[in-house]
Amino acid sequence: MPEQTPSFKPTLGLFDSTMIVAGSMIGSGIFIVSADITRNVGSAGWLIAVWVITGFMTLTAALSYGELSAMFPKAGGQYVYLKEAFNPLAGFLYGWSFFAVIQTATIAAVGVAFSKFAGYFIPALELTDANVLVEIAGVKIHTAQLVSIALIIFLTFINTKGVKGGKMIQTSFTVVKLLSLFGLIVFGFFMAKGAIWHANWADAWKMTSRSAADGSIVAGVSGAAVLGAIAASMSGSIFSSDAWNNVTFIAGEVKNPKRNIGLALFLGTLIVTIIYVCANLMYLSVLPLNEIATAPQDRVAVAASHPIFGDMGTYVIAAMIMISTFGCNNGLILSGARVYNAMAKDGLFFKKAADLNKNAVPEYALWAQCIMASLLCLSGKYGDLLDMIAFVVVLFYAVTIIGIFRLRKTRPDAERPYKAFGYPILPIIYILLAIVFCVFLIQMKPLYAGIGLGIVLLGIPIYYLAISNTKKV
Repeated sequence: MPEQTPSFKPTLGLFDSTMIVAGSMIGSGIFIVSADITRNVGSAGWLIAVWVITGFMTLTAALSYGELSAMFPKAGGQYVYLKEAFNPLAGFLYGWSFFAVIQTATIAAVGVAFSKFAGYFIPALELTDANVLVEIAGVKIHTAQLVSIALIIFLTFINTKGVKGGKMIQTSFTVVKLLSLFGLIVFGFFMAKGAIWHANWADAWKMTSRSAADGSIVAGVSGAAVLGAIAASMSGSIFSSDAWNNVTFIAGEVKNPKRNIGLALFLGTLIVTIIYVCANLMYLSVLPLNEIATAPQDRVAVAASHPIFGDMGTYVIAAMIMISTFGCNNGLILSGARVYNAMAKDGLFFKKAADLNKNAVPEYALWAQCIMASLLCLSGKYGDLLDMIAFVVVLFYAVTIIGIFRLRKTRPDAERPYKAFGYPILPIIYILLAIVFCVFLIQMKPLYAGIGLGIVLLGIPIYYLAISNTKKV
């Protein structure tokens, strides 16, 4: 009797899928990026507005993706949607960018965040010159980076043993960090200082630029510069809200994917959006704006923890971030490899990535992702990747949502168990906001946004090289 080829096993229910959405979104960003946002926009109203706009965009995109996930309920997610809506090149450019920077750089950044905050408990992990192990061609390798790589290797190994182990880690860690964030917000509001709150909201909608040194107002922002300031600010909030689409990559392992993926996208993004906005309202209730803007190393949550928990606050937040980043990276690692698996089946990635091991997971794809993420950990450039990642992901989100319009025209009779909420108005609004964001981000931060665009375009010759090799075979 011939040996059966392993295939994906539907083992994830709606709750598990929702935890993958929420858990992959919440990493370290919500604890940090509000400092940079405050420096760019300089007022309480605009700080909250940036998070609300980001939340609106995320929810709109998630509701739109529900239609695509119901039409194509199979592993690969966004790669498959772009391929089906446009052509194989569009799908490949996303998959290539996903491997080169989107997923792997996010895994690296989240891994380093885990190690940095572990430094509160283990001083040898602090990113200081005293903890440099070796310097190669001007690149300093710290102990923290090696711990980050060890974390990525460990989670990759766990996920090669089957989706159940990854599911257990994801669900348990996500529940813990959601409850921890909720507790932090509640305690923060309980300890709120009325004078600080009123002072922060005294001139809530006057946009200003603030100094990174002392948080003082440097200049007013008006005219077209307002959009530029919002775009620059949103690179942080979008990075913090990204990875919500990871559940679409593992559609082959979700029970009743036509229903559950769309619901998980909505519930997960809604939960996280509410938590993010409430967390920032809490920051404004315990910290003056200038202290948010000048939080040491941008660690706003650590600064906010002192009036809430006293001297122990630093360690409380450090532990929360370690839990958050551990669970976040598990979700990213678990789901990302399924994209490379789908690409390999089309002859557009390493051939072995198309295979599943005896545990019905793409082990080779997992290790390929692990190697790339580990190299990015060593690069020392993970802090500079935020703008690059934000530009690339929003660009592809917009193109994918355009794909909904194209599929409505080219495949009007295709089965659509779920249709995009608010179509066509909400998807059009998202596309317009995304275009504005990308244009102004290129103007405000041309280096890293430009590098991001360059990585996408580099995929064009690689694609044609890949298909020429496939034809030879």
